[in-house]
Amino acid sequence: MTTRRNCLAFAIVLSLTAPGLALAAGKPSERDRASILAMAGDYRVRFDMRETVSFVPSYEPLDEKVSGGYEAVRVVEDRGDFISLQHLLVVEDDGKPIVVKHWRQDWTYEPANVLAYESANKWVLKPVGAEARRGSWSQTVWQTDDSPRYGGVGKWTYEGGVASWQSERTLRPLARRDAVRKPVYSWYAGWNRHALTPTGWIHEQDNAKLGLKDGKPVTYVHEVVLNTYSKSDRFPVKAADDYWNATKAYWSQVRTAWDQAIEKGRGVTVTEEAQNGSVTGPKLMGLADDIAEGKTDTAKAVAEARALIAGTEKTRPLASLK
Repeated sequence: MTTRRNCLAFAIVLSLTAPGLALAAGKPSERDRASILAMAGDYRVRFDMRETVSFVPSYEPLDEKVSGGYEAVRVVEDRGDFISLQHLLVVEDDGKPIVVKHWRQDWTYEPANVLAYESANKWVLKPVGAEARRGSWSQTVWQTDDSPRYGGVGKWTYEGGVASWQSERTLRPLARRDAVRKPVYSWYAGWNRHALTPTGWIHEQDNAKLGLKDGKPVTYVHEVVLNTYSKSDRFPVKAADDYWNATKAYWSQVRTAWDQAIEKGRGVTVTEEAQNGSVTGPKLMGLADDIAEGKTDTAKAVAEARALIAGTEKTRPLASLK
């Protein structure tokens, strides 16, 4: 069923090629919506990260890092001008499927604000100007525990028969793959790109890895990232759906709690750690696992999660990246 939905969405994208297809002023075109919804489905994923050119004499680019896995991507919410997609990573351990709630991507049409990474541990709601907003979509990416990661704004384009979206240059915290190595750089600045393919879609990044040297930002190395999502049902898809059905009410309340904290503070401060990303991750993810395993009920877990998220307001950011 998921594969049929993806094929239909991709067919709509290819067929709606004439200009002026927006439903009405201020409304997203069905072509854009179909492009976003086409990313839902079941996939074999290949993660390919490569540092390319060093800009500091003492820094030697790392060897490429290539890995893979399987992901189920589900539509969490679709309000027309807002679409939320949840990624669920599925791995097997001794023949038993293990589901890990992975990243989430939220898409908002003509957003008034975008939640952007500003400095270490700190995200802020930044206004989007009228011209930049017109016809654009913001993509906000959230970590495994639904705490923020980064956000950007861009337009879907259809040149050469390819449906693609690209953000402006944005700041991002280090991913776990880099953070655990205690690198000399401290954050990324780069472009984020999504494009549909006949067999699924790709997520590309062009990153500069930066750090502070004598109090000033320094680019240590450039990196290219290509994550390829190819349609596949050769993994325990049911395990992903079972986990999501058991925990989605909990995660809905967690999302609401984060949204409320962000709205209240016009942003949010969350301490980051190398192993887990946000420090809230282990607890919030653990509560979901307890629900899925029948060790606690949703109401109790939500109460604990809300208290934890409320506590992020008391943390303090580290030095600015600017």
